[in-house]
Formats: sequence, C-alpha cells, structure tokens
Amino acid sequence: MTTYTEHAEDAGDAGDTGAVPAPTLTVDELAARAGVTVRTIRFYSTRGLLPPPVIGPRRVGHYGQDHLSRLALIEELQHQGMTLAAIERYLEQLPADLSAHDLAIHRALVASWAPDTAEDMERAELERRAGRALSGADLDRLAAMGVVAYEEDRDVYRVDLGLLRLGVQLLGVPIAHETILAARTVLLEHTRQAAHELSRLFKDEVWGPYRERESDPEHVAAMRSLSAHMQPMVVQALVTAFQRSLKEDLREAFRAEG
Repeated sequence: MTTYTEHAEDAGDAGDTGAVPAPTLTVDELAARAGVTVRTIRFYSTRGLLPPPVIGPRRVGHYGQDHLSRLALIEELQHQGMTLAAIERYLEQLPADLSAHDLAIHRALVASWAPDTAEDMERAELERRAGRALSGADLDRLAAMGVVAYEEDRDVYRVDLGLLRLGVQLLGVPIAHETILAARTVLLEHTRQAAHELSRLFKDEVWGPYRERESDPEHVAAMRSLSAHMQPMVVQALVTAFQRSLKEDLREAFRAEG
C-alpha cells in the first residue's frame, strides 16, 4: 500500500475540471465534517499527522479538502487496528504533496481489504459518526444506497461503516438520487464481473496448471498463500486503471461540450 504512487503522475491534471477550492473551513467546521473533536484535530496537528492550516485574516486558521481527506485516511487506518505510532510511520511514507483526490483514492485502497464491518447504533451516534445532522430524507437516501438499515423493533440503525463516509459525502452532491443509485448499480455489476473474470483467469491459468504439476503439500500451501496476498495488488491495479479510464472519458466529454 505504501508504494501506491502510480497515480501521482496524473495529479497535475486535476486542474482540467477547475481550480482546487481554497481552504475555507474553520477548525470547528472541519471537526464537524470529519466527525471528530477539535481537540483531536489539534492533537493530530501537534503530532504532524495533519498539515498546518492556511492562516487568514485575524490569524484564523482555515482548512481544506486535503485536511478532511487526511482525517478520513487516519480514521480508516484506525479501523484497521493500527496504533497512533504506526499511523505516524505510515503517513511519513506518503508523498508530502498528495492532493485530497489522491488521499481519497489511497483511503479507498486501504478500506478495500478491511473486513466488512457493520455496527448497530442509535441515531445520535450515527449523526456523530456522520459529522452532521441527518434529516429523514437523508436517512432515506442512505438506506437506498445500502449504507444504513433501520431496525424498527430495536430502534437502531445497522450501519455499514465502510460506506458511511462515502454515503454522507454523496448527500451533498448536486446529483439526482436516481442517478446515484444508477451509478451504484453500474459499479456493482461491472466490479462483480471483473472479480469473476480475474478469479477465473487465476484459477485456469495459474492455480490449475500448478496443482497438476505440484503434489508437495507445502508448495500447494505456499501457492494458496500467494493467491491471498494477490488481492491488494489486484485492487491497486483495478483502481489505477479505473481512475485513468474515468479521467480520460471525462476529459473527452468536456472537450465535446466545449
């Protein structure tokens, strides 16, 4: 994971769709958006986990999307069970100039091989984790996206922690709800197909021939171990290929409109 820098060469193209927004969040607003306390943000800053804010008029610090994305990455690493010291070492290995976009992709890769986790929580805890108040319409949208499921008999929400932050971010995207659900359907359909084809390819071209030639139980166990360790590499390749393909398609779409 720490070597995932291949997409960085494309970072300079981010300006194709507009300038990066200037930092505008106060520390209180950043804490609310990230679902953490101001004290936590200040603590992370003193440990060097967060870059310093941009100092504006009246010496007020302003934070931006890169701070928010870095907080999300820290949270994901904590979900993986990493200690603060381990997180510090992890972040030290990342390029210092990673954009918010790059950090978001990096977090997605970290989350991709975390175990599926779901928790039951009351609405107050759900809103705390979301970093904002959630209206009835918000909860309906999150439920439609598969992020939460309300269990009426116990008056709790079953929350998919792996999807919560993404779902909350989508609540603020000015795209029709039906479009978001259609996009989710497309992603699920094609990622499942890709997973099926890649698994079949490994089974037919790697595992099958190896199993026919090799009868040593230790060597077979080693090959099984290799197949398990291939998952991060495959996910990294898929995300990199998808990111670049999407960027090219969007670039062509904007050129056509222009």
